[in-house]
Amino acid sequence: MSIKIGIAGPVGSGKTSIIETLTNLLKDKYTLGIVTNDIYTTEDANYLKSKLDINNEQIIGVETGGCPHTAIRDDISMNQKAVEELEEKFNPDIIFVESGGDNLSATFSYELIDYYLYVIDVAQGADIPRKKGAGLLFCDLLVANKIDLCPYVNVDLKSFKEDVKTNRKNKPSVFISRNEPQTIQKLVDWIEALK
Repeated sequence: MSIKIGIAGPVGSGKTSIIETLTNLLKDKYTLGIVTNDIYTTEDANYLKSKLDINNEQIIGVETGGCPHTAIRDDISMNQKAVEELEEKFNPDIIFVESGGDNLSATFSYELIDYYLYVIDVAQGADIPRKKGAGLLFCDLLVANKIDLCPYVNVDLKSFKEDVKTNRKNKPSVFISRNEPQTIQKLVDWIEALK
């Protein structure tokens, strides 16, 4: 039985990049499947197929044709079909389901996924944790990405972390940068603890 992990977050927050990094770290230990969502293209799926050393058929691009929230929460049929196809062909240990770019209100249906993480980017502004969107508040894991950029975008990381803690209450969060492998390991550890 696959563990299905949803990954949501605004455009440019780093969802696809995180999937690329996680896949490279996990592919030798687990069989993986990836479903991406874009409104009118399969851009993210095409990118991952060109970069990852896994069977291209393990990556499925879904064109939602409309609001990305709908395809992961309200009418999950397109994504459900893609997940079932991956399960039938590859019996993956882990399936990542990436939402199309969205705002802070996106949440996943737990009929589609088992857990979901929500990705925010410090470069999108120091006030993001205080805006309290449903995705940010209710996800199983909040991922604050690109923390290495804080000095360049005038974001105080200590205050940012305090705002996350205040608004997330006791729910888990990680603060990561692709340039700091030890931070990515925290995300890997969280995923492996689900197995």
